[in-house]
Amino acid sequence: ICNISTEKLFAVFSENMGPEQYKKLAIAIGKEIENGIDGIIIGHGTDTLSHTAAALTFMVQNSPVPIVLVGSQRSSDRPSSDAALNLIHAATTAAYGDIAEVMVCMFGPTSDEYGFLHRGTRVRKMHSSYRSTFRTLSDTPLATVSRKEGVKPIKEIYNHRRKDRNVIIKPYFEEKVSIVYYYPNMQPDIIDSLVDNGYKGIIIAGTGLGHINKPLYPAIERATKKGVHIFMTVQTLYGFCHMYVYDTGRDLMAKGIIPAENMLPETAYIKLGWVLGQTNDPEEVKRLMLTPINDEITKREPYNGYLVYQGGVPEVEDFLRKFHK
Repeated sequence: ICNISTEKLFAVFSENMGPEQYKKLAIAIGKEIENGIDGIIIGHGTDTLSHTAAALTFMVQNSPVPIVLVGSQRSSDRPSSDAALNLIHAATTAAYGDIAEVMVCMFGPTSDEYGFLHRGTRVRKMHSSYRSTFRTLSDTPLATVSRKEGVKPIKEIYNHRRKDRNVIIKPYFEEKVSIVYYYPNMQPDIIDSLVDNGYKGIIIAGTGLGHINKPLYPAIERATKKGVHIFMTVQTLYGFCHMYVYDTGRDLMAKGIIPAENMLPETAYIKLGWVLGQTNDPEEVKRLMLTPINDEITKREPYNGYLVYQGGVPEVEDFLRKFHK
């Protein structure tokens, strides 16, 4: 498929990946691109694969070559392993694909006919053991990839491969950032503890359109007055954070919470860490968070962006064309 040169930066389980690894990866990728490499393949455990993909999307911008993260749900000693096929697809993408973005290359349908290329800011692991676990949420995957047909784009708009070596590396990350997953009867000491321990940013995954209970209001107000940046995402994963609809959302915005549109909670966490690694100015933080780098915020959700079985996009498309008039 291609000639590969390898470099081992670290060997850790993916749950032990974090900001230091993200920054080292971004810097190493930048050097390889400047040295003339035609594509990047990153082997990675699946548990936090989407976090790393989001981090690299923000840290490595304007790449002229494909940057492909790949892993496997099942180990290579199992008959049903997806390891070899995923690696073949990743190598095909890095060597011959026209899409020059940070992507996750993982298993497609159970027919083994092709894999998917997911954009780094919209991908999420959605099943603990299923091989087709990775999904593009509120959008469609970038492309399919197979040994027979190579890389076939699904999306019409993407960053194309270029011959120049120009790449922008921004390896910044503020570690004092947290995700708070709201649950009924959550108490204000959860927020107070983060503030008292010096956290600079909080991503809340709220219910519905972006809601939390009233007992948290004083803690939220205290946090924002102390300069903590708080953004709201939705637990539903699909859809937008619409905080203007109900009193609760409007009250929370008045207390300083900023809706993060349709950013995934984990992507918002990574982006807030990246933004706060560069600035703490409230207006600049808000501007950077709400300015899309690569579709972490989209203008709308496409008609086929909410697919229960994304394990077979062409098959679903055929079904929709036939029955959805």
